[in-house]
Amino acid sequence: MGSWGVKALESDNGLDLISLLKTDYLPKHKKLTLGGLIGFLKEEGFLGETVSEIDFLYDNTAIALAELYSEWRETGKLNYDDEDSNVWSAITNFSASATARKDLLRRLRSIKNQVPDEDGEREIVELWKESNNWESWDKHLDSLIELLQQE
Repeated sequence: MGSWGVKALESDNGLDLISLLKTDYLPKHKKLTLGGLIGFLKEEGFLGETVSEIDFLYDNTAIALAELYSEWRETGKLNYDDEDSNVWSAITNFSASATARKDLLRRLRSIKNQVPDEDGEREIVELWKESNNWESWDKHLDSLIELLQQE
């Protein structure tokens, strides 16, 4: 699975997402919108066009987006800069319309409810269930859903 923590951003796919945003999105956007990020990630193949398109990468991306939004809501910043770039610290706002929050919430609920793909499974859920961190991951997912529901 390429993961060192229960967060989607603590995975190889999470690092790929951070890198993509850093190089292709953030240099042009100092004010982030959840809807803008969702649209960009659909275009880049990191998210499916609809909730019914189920894929491990899409699921990880949806969770990672919720983590980024949650981090911004809690701290007012995103800390992913490195010695080569400070595009993350240049972000001045991160907002989310009701439509974008509902879209992301539907994606997270689909994961939580273990809606299966065409092969009859939800790969991300199955992998976490097989790990020693299933309960922690499941609680993390619950906390992200709760954040989006409260808004």
